[in-house]
Amino acid sequence: MPNIPQSFQDSRDTAESMYRKKPGNSTKKTSEKAMDRGTSTMLNYRPKFSVTRYRKTILEKDLAAMLKEMPFDLDPVSLARSIERFPKTRVLVIGDIIMDEYIWGDVSRISPEAPVPVVDVKRETKMLGGAGNVVNNLSSLGGEAILCGVVGDDSTARQVVEMVRNLGAATEGILQEPDRPTTIKTRIVAQHQQVVRFDRESRRELLPKTVERLLRFVNRMRKDIHAIVVSDYAKGVISPQLMKGLTDLVADSDIVLGVDPKKKNFEHYKGIDVITPNHHEASAFSGIEIVDDETLVGAGNRILRHLKCRSVLITQGKDGMTLFEKKGEPVHIPTVARKVFDVTGAGDTVISTFCLGLAAGMDLKSAALISNFAAGIVVGEVGTSTVKAEELKRVIYERLGKS
Repeated sequence: MPNIPQSFQDSRDTAESMYRKKPGNSTKKTSEKAMDRGTSTMLNYRPKFSVTRYRKTILEKDLAAMLKEMPFDLDPVSLARSIERFPKTRVLVIGDIIMDEYIWGDVSRISPEAPVPVVDVKRETKMLGGAGNVVNNLSSLGGEAILCGVVGDDSTARQVVEMVRNLGAATEGILQEPDRPTTIKTRIVAQHQQVVRFDRESRRELLPKTVERLLRFVNRMRKDIHAIVVSDYAKGVISPQLMKGLTDLVADSDIVLGVDPKKKNFEHYKGIDVITPNHHEASAFSGIEIVDDETLVGAGNRILRHLKCRSVLITQGKDGMTLFEKKGEPVHIPTVARKVFDVTGAGDTVISTFCLGLAAGMDLKSAALISNFAAGIVVGEVGTSTVKAEELKRVIYERLGKS
């Protein structure tokens, strides 16, 4: 055996011990932990408990009862009827278009060249990501979607357009910038675990003339849409010029303008209707470290005031999501996820379902609730996933009971 430095050998031994585990065992433990920790309570609910303490004591068997006792109407039949209106709802999605590439394989050994696993590739898949995955979610739920964004002049761009067309969504809003590559995120997955990800992209801002072309397209579609979703992955599409143009276009209209944000661009989002940051993004923008319910409420209210928006929906992974509105108290919705394998694309599912629900006539609380149900479904799958309307209705009836 060659003389291997001790630090290298230690790293290799650690890597080998990780990848020699049976895949089923680690997955089972992860699922059980997620189930045990994955329920919480709404803010100001059952005040005899501290909310933090109560989150630790609730089991999944209590979840249905908790949901039924929330301070707004949770009639599952009414929610299902709203979902049945999705096919009559048209949503324009504008933002960063991404191709999600997955390389699937098995690991049985560590490389002799470096302390890294050797992946025996079994198959490769490509899926729409970013704004494309929002369109995928909308189409899966039965809504009519239009994709608007920028790609390069390359083979990946042509694949994106074909995949969007196969969903039945409009592609006229997909523009090209020849010197810009189409963004690709490549993930290598072995035994249900992501080993590494590498990105091929440009994050520079769009040319001013490209922004103008995007806004002209949105203006042409304005009379035919019920909502606009801004999918910001910080790849250069979303800018102050674009957001100012969008807010001007929807002013004095019934069009819902929702944003799935990136923390560095929060200042661009003033005057929108709804925003769905995760707790890390909410903490970074508000300047309040979210460590408990008091700081969560402080962060949510600060974002609400600063952006002057109708609502803020802060997602918190295993702890569910919290809705802040201009009027009324914050409402916390416990997670319904039974297992958590992969959070890839969960934010896309939340903003898609939330805005589609609002565009179909649901109130903010009901739209947030069905978004929570939808997200709970997708995190139980490995890789970017979507939810079908019938599946969403089934879970709603399962958890709330058929009235």
